[in-house]
Amino acid sequence: MQQNSAAAAKSAALSRADTKNIVKEIAMKALFAFAAAVFIMAVGVICVYLLAQAIPTINEIGWVKFITDEKWIIRSGRFGIGSLVIGTVLSTVGALIVGVPVGLLTAIFMAFYCPAWLYKILKPLTNILAGIPSIVYGYFGLTTIVPFSAEMFGGAGYNLFTTSVVLGIMVLPTIISISENSLRAVPKSFYEGAVALGATKERAIVKTMFPAAGSGILTAVILGMGRAIGETAAISLICGNIAQIPDSLADPFITLASAISSGMGYADPYNLERASLIAVAAVLFVIVLIITTIVMMLKKKKY
Repeated sequence: MQQNSAAAAKSAALSRADTKNIVKEIAMKALFAFAAAVFIMAVGVICVYLLAQAIPTINEIGWVKFITDEKWIIRSGRFGIGSLVIGTVLSTVGALIVGVPVGLLTAIFMAFYCPAWLYKILKPLTNILAGIPSIVYGYFGLTTIVPFSAEMFGGAGYNLFTTSVVLGIMVLPTIISISENSLRAVPKSFYEGAVALGATKERAIVKTMFPAAGSGILTAVILGMGRAIGETAAISLICGNIAQIPDSLADPFITLASAISSGMGYADPYNLERASLIAVAAVLFVIVLIITTIVMMLKKKKY
């Protein structure tokens, strides 16, 4: 009789514990779903707001004129983003030319050649580099790269060369971290098999490991490109903020992001001045959205 009572009490306790666990599980699922819904809602609100503000503005300016006109002088009623788009493209390409080779070579060193004691130093340094505020990079470029550029090319030093170097440094943490993780994710049997077939260590890395991690490395480059496209604070200090298409590395220019930053402070909110800046923000948003979609497609292809 006592055994039956003890068994019943134990069963009841287990039932209460199971009920609590089920309630906790349902509560956590509801919390996670709520957080996801808030995130989706926030992205949706931003997207709808930008497009709802931008489309009527671009219609009023004229789509062809807005996209192809090279003159961006909002106080004079010139709202062409042609020079802004080209400046953004050129600075991004310059950043990739600077950052991709250095980043990939550093990732290869950290993944295959770096001693354990040095890796413990380099890995935190890479994370610290990623966490440095953009304005600090801009100040570094202003005080270090700008004088060097002025001495090399002449002029004030606020030009495409300075911007490309600073942006190249800024994209390094993204490229290094993701590329290194992708290289380390490749099974070691790939490398061992290549070496067993007579390949040198360098050839095994370049011809076997690198292609196997190709989608991850490409993702790193594209994410670095997205960082360069959307950078604002640092670029506003060193690009020159002149709406023109640069003919050389020594010419000042302006990007989409820096145009928004520099113009928002004085743009009239009651006419097309402020609205045109929101339209530029919408264009930048669409560009970044396209880049993000490409990254998602690459990850889907990888897995």
